Amino acid sequence: MALGKYSRVDNNGRRSSSSTYCSTVTIVVFVGLCLVGIWMMTSSSVVPVQNGDDSAQEKKNEVKDQVTPLIDESNGGSNTAQFEDNPGDLPEDATKGDSNVSLTKDDGDGNLNMQENQENSEETKLEEPKKDDEPSQGGEKNNDSGENSGGQGDSEENSTDKKIDPEESNEKPDFNENDKKSDFDDGEKKQDESSSETNGNNKVDGQIEETVDQNDNKESDKSTDEAKDDAQVKNQSSNEVFPSGAQSELLNENMAQNGSFSTQATESKNEKEAQLSSNEYSWKLCNSTAGPDYIPCLDNWYAIRRLPSTKHYEHRERHCPEEPPTCLVPLPEGYKRPIEWPKSREKIWYYNVPHTKLAQIKGHQNWVKVTGEYLTFPGGGTQFKHGALHYIDFIEESVPDIAWGKRSRVILDVGCGVASFGGFLFDRNVLAMSFAPKDEHEAQVQFALERGIPAMSAVMGTKRLPYPGRVFDIVHCARCRVPWHIEGGKLLLELNRVLRPGGFFVWSATPVYQKIPEDVEIWKAMVDLTKAMCWELVNRTSRDTVNGVAVATFKKPTSNDCYEQRSQQEPPLCPESDDPNAAWNVPLQTCMHRVPVEASERGSQWPEQWPARLEKSPYWLLSSQVGVYGKAAPEDFVADHEHWKRVVTKSYINGMGINWSSVRNVMDMRAVYGGFAAALKDLNLWVLNVVPIDSPDTLPIIYERGLFGMYHDWCESFSTYPRSYDLLHADHLFSKVKKRCNLVAVIAEVDRVLRPEGKLIVRDNVDTITELENMLRSMQWEVRMTYSKDTEGLLCVQKSTWRPKEVETITYAIA
Repeated sequence: MALGKYSRVDNNGRRSSSSTYCSTVTIVVFVGLCLVGIWMMTSSSVVPVQNGDDSAQEKKNEVKDQVTPLIDESNGGSNTAQFEDNPGDLPEDATKGDSNVSLTKDDGDGNLNMQENQENSEETKLEEPKKDDEPSQGGEKNNDSGENSGGQGDSEENSTDKKIDPEESNEKPDFNENDKKSDFDDGEKKQDESSSETNGNNKVDGQIEETVDQNDNKESDKSTDEAKDDAQVKNQSSNEVFPSGAQSELLNENMAQNGSFSTQATESKNEKEAQLSSNEYSWKLCNSTAGPDYIPCLDNWYAIRRLPSTKHYEHRERHCPEEPPTCLVPLPEGYKRPIEWPKSREKIWYYNVPHTKLAQIKGHQNWVKVTGEYLTFPGGGTQFKHGALHYIDFIEESVPDIAWGKRSRVILDVGCGVASFGGFLFDRNVLAMSFAPKDEHEAQVQFALERGIPAMSAVMGTKRLPYPGRVFDIVHCARCRVPWHIEGGKLLLELNRVLRPGGFFVWSATPVYQKIPEDVEIWKAMVDLTKAMCWELVNRTSRDTVNGVAVATFKKPTSNDCYEQRSQQEPPLCPESDDPNAAWNVPLQTCMHRVPVEASERGSQWPEQWPARLEKSPYWLLSSQVGVYGKAAPEDFVADHEHWKRVVTKSYINGMGINWSSVRNVMDMRAVYGGFAAALKDLNLWVLNVVPIDSPDTLPIIYERGLFGMYHDWCESFSTYPRSYDLLHADHLFSKVKKRCNLVAVIAEVDRVLRPEGKLIVRDNVDTITELENMLRSMQWEVRMTYSKDTEGLLCVQKSTWRPKEVETITYAIA
């Protein structure tokens, strides 16, 4: 060392004495030892002796220090997590890496357990659905408990990988940690197996795959040490807190707002989207003579004034404008959320349907009365002013074979009034398709719909009703004011077309029991006509002591024997080329279709009794036929039924925040086999199944199941009043409709039909979902949930009460 020269040489060049030399050596050795000690102490603080557990603990603490600030920012500063929630409002670049983050969490005993956030990284990017009774503010869900939505569990031990369905990802399952798995590689293999198996069995018409893979605790024997080792391997590089890789196959995110606070990125993004939507779509308020009750295809006064004749009620038929309106119908002043079923059957809010004319005309018949702020329905109808249930039982007593809710499930009620007959048939497990014209009986169908009873505006005029042939178990007319006997019985022959062979026509109009000359003459004409049609008069009752009416019941034949034995072929049989199922804008004809007799023909047998008929494939669906989704028809039917049962049960009922007790009137805008409606059978609601005219004609299958529906062209307005439905469901409808229609006009029609606070559920391709979301945001609808996977998407929105300020006058709708 350099210090050594000071011990050997002095200033005079003479050698030191031995005592001085020894003292110097002692000092040098002491200083050297001190330096060595200082060096050793410094080295021990940098390179400690450590074991594997300490290293893993240090690594976990390092990860926690980096992850925690992100969680605090997006979820209100809480590290508590829910399994079903999504990653919150992280920026997109941060969220992409979220799939491989191993987060740390205190288990309460001072131990840190590691949990991968696989559920969110692989499948779900959802906007958290909100319950109807929760307050909404800017589309956010307030989380009073302060829980974040990072998708964490409490522990990695005993966890199993789970692939979330499109329908299941919306649910709030009550799973524990055993439903998750930290080892991604094993989980990936199991997911691939499940996905490939499901693709072969459950994929339906390009819809979102509905797959579930729960590996029931297969990894439950994994030890804590192994879990720590796995975590240490996955986090080997402290710089890769958000690595990208196979685990970060994220879904497209349209909007996510979870936790107590949203991020600035999300707030700014939403505002820019709202501004873009408001600039792209400019909505106006419809100005028409009908005002809040505007029905475009029934209030086309320009077309009505130019009709050459109104003899056959042409002015009550549909006359749709060449260009459907794109404006929004105003709300009645004082409109309130409708009263829920079953109270709505007895009373509704007056200001929701502010019409008193019908109460003045029919008040003495107990149709409807004004009672304070309510409209009440004390009786039901002209023929059962002392109650519909007694009248319903009276009919069954007169003809026991009717067997309400068993043999007879789906009926047609002609000239329904306020539809009390159909409203009380729900108590007998019967669905009634009720219709009446928009005529001087002001708003009668609107009253029915507001009460929660199925009804539509239609008239028996010059065209066929929008239903297939041979589908109704019973057709009912209680003083429906239809002249059945004139013009060769053309209108009664239309009922013959839609009535199932062996079905009943129940008639309780005044000609059945009154003895005035006009009624006697009409009765005689009806007897002659029905005999010529081979209808059997099963029973003609005497007057009921309660309601003072009588009922005549006729039965349609189940064979062609009578037709062939008639001495006069009047009415004639329709030619073989005449299709009884053709019903959209087809003129009425004065002829009868033959009864199917082949065992494989629809109508040759009566359906199974309700409720067995709901889930059983119709006898006339043959394996040689190809179904809508490409399988043999019976298999297609079963697959569709299972598909919708799974979607509704696992997603719609619990996963969308919908309060189903407030949902009564439902429309499936593109029904196929009626699977969506069938899956809702246990709820206190009804579903109108609409089969678009450019879709496969599966409506007869829907009726065979004991459900009901109609044909419609969505490029035109629907024949119902505004604010008729609580929920609309559209499965891959809008992507098809926009190819031939103005999508803005279709959405304006959706807004017209749906009630304020009503829900719209859309399943479609991602491009269409995005377009719809922007359009609906511009109408200030609340986007409650969005979801997308690959090219498929799901959207749930709620209509607001917002109406535009600018007015557009519909010139053809001014009387």
